[in-house]
Order: sequence, then C-alpha cells, then structure tokens
Amino acid sequence: MSGSVEISVLDAPVPDAALEQLASVLVDCVEGGASVSFMAPFSQADGLAYFREVAGAVASDDTVLLAAKLDGRIVGTVQLGLDTPPNQPHRADLKKMLVHRSARGRGIGAALMAQIEVEAIRRGRWLLVLDTVPGENGYRLYKRAGWTESGIIANYALFPDGRLCDTAGFWKRLNK
Repeated sequence: MSGSVEISVLDAPVPDAALEQLASVLVDCVEGGASVSFMAPFSQADGLAYFREVAGAVASDDTVLLAAKLDGRIVGTVQLGLDTPPNQPHRADLKKMLVHRSARGRGIGAALMAQIEVEAIRRGRWLLVLDTVPGENGYRLYKRAGWTESGIIANYALFPDGRLCDTAGFWKRLNK
C-alpha cells in the first residue's frame, strides 16, 4: 500500500463489495484485540452481518458511513450516529473508528476524524461524543484531534478475549 488516502461517504445503497471490505477491516481490528463491541472468535460473516445492519441505518439516514481507501481498497471507516432523541438534534455519536492494522501510521485515522467533523457540521450536528479504551490507539488519536475527555468508567466493556476494560468518554464541540 503506497498511494494516497481517499475518504468518501458511502451512500445507500452501500455496494456489496464495500460491505465485504468494511467487514474485513472490522475482523482485523477485532483480531487485533480492539474493544469495539465484538467478541472473539469473529468471522468475516459476522462482520458482513454487522455492516449490513449499518447499511440499513445509512438508508434510513440514521448513520453517516465514511470509508478510507488506500490503493482502491477500504482500509478504514468511521460512523456518525444521527439517531438521537428529539431534545438532542445538535448532537451525534462517533462510532466504530476502525483502521486495518496494515494501514496504520499513515494518517488515515486523522483523515477520517477530520472528514467526519465536516459531515457532522453539514448535518447540523456540532456536539460529538464517543467512548474508547484508555491508552489504546483511538484514545491517543482523539486526544491529538482536540477531543475532551469527560471521565473513565471502570470495567465498562470487554476486550475480544474476555478481559475487562475501562472506557473513557470524550466529547468535542465543533465550530458552526
């Protein structure tokens, strides 16, 4: 992988080839030990089933799905969850910030984060929230990107191998 990174919004209907590639990124992240809601063992079929659900949320305008391509292949993704309560129309949830381990260290995560902020503003969302495991790659990325940590909840989730992990909450107010 040597080319430049291309970040794009995947609109509905999300193509099957894109869903397969997104699933591969998710599988790689789970295999790498990322606490992103799934337990090992986690198969390509599991990843595909998950991203088919996401594609449904994209079709109903509840989710914005970004993909990062390197040399024409999806190597990263992030989602903006827009399905918020009526009293929170200004807020969105940042979800499943994933970069394939083979593509890390190339600024893909930072590029995805910058573009998801643009997409949030386009949709009138200026307060973003997320949660992540303290000390992991995402945690460091969010700190560098100017997010504010709001606190840590001990033993909030599990790593894919079943070990407990803490979760740090973050928020960021975007310029309107």
